[in-house]
Amino acid sequence: MNKIQIKNFNLSFDRRPSLININLDVEEHKILGIIGPAGSGKSTILRCINRLIDMEQVSRVTTTGDIQIGGESIFARHADVVALRRRAGIIFALPSPLPMSIYDNICYGPRRNGVVRKAQLDAIVEKTLTEASLWGEVKDRLNLMGPSLSGGQQQRLCIARTLALEPEIVMMDEPCSGLDPISTAKIEETMVQLKSKYTFIIVTNNTKQAARVSDNVAFFLMGECVEYGASSQMFTVPKDQRTNDYVSGRFG
Repeated sequence: MNKIQIKNFNLSFDRRPSLININLDVEEHKILGIIGPAGSGKSTILRCINRLIDMEQVSRVTTTGDIQIGGESIFARHADVVALRRRAGIIFALPSPLPMSIYDNICYGPRRNGVVRKAQLDAIVEKTLTEASLWGEVKDRLNLMGPSLSGGQQQRLCIARTLALEPEIVMMDEPCSGLDPISTAKIEETMVQLKSKYTFIIVTNNTKQAARVSDNVAFFLMGECVEYGASSQMFTVPKDQRTNDYVSGRFG
């Protein structure tokens, strides 16, 4: 079953094409890896899915085609963009914990959505930190400021903060960039363990990471989705020579 359907989607910034005729299905409760060289449109497609492109500081953003989540267009006139961004959360390459305690970082979103009972907030904090593989490391120091954690812990805190809003889709834009191998492994394990609850999309320049965690892979090049398929096929017998050249390290 497809969670996201991207149909003949084009995006231009100030009349400069950024994404060109993208057709892509994202399966529910799977991990989609998006790979490709810098400037190929990988991060841009994430910002389209939860309409962060609406906030681009350009004079004109033009789109054609459609993106649907659960069969509903995200560009429909009645679409609730705030609700959309809760449904499709995004975690960026640089960890961005709020300048407050670990506990308050997690509770920030739920509180803004009307959750005020301490017992309920406590449960959300424990649940999401456990899902993000961080509870055991911080359960006795929840009053510690979030930015004081290590880089890998900060990134997992950001994952937990996103999960606290109960998204359907979790998008990660180079989430392990600059992290040590142990922290990277924990984040990858978290994704694999949680895909039964969420649909994941990970943008990564690390083809080995994509091969490790992804069920399906899309290869982007110069704004186009050149090839899409099962991870096992994409990294062994890709259909397009450009894909083969990229995954074999001939360019990138």
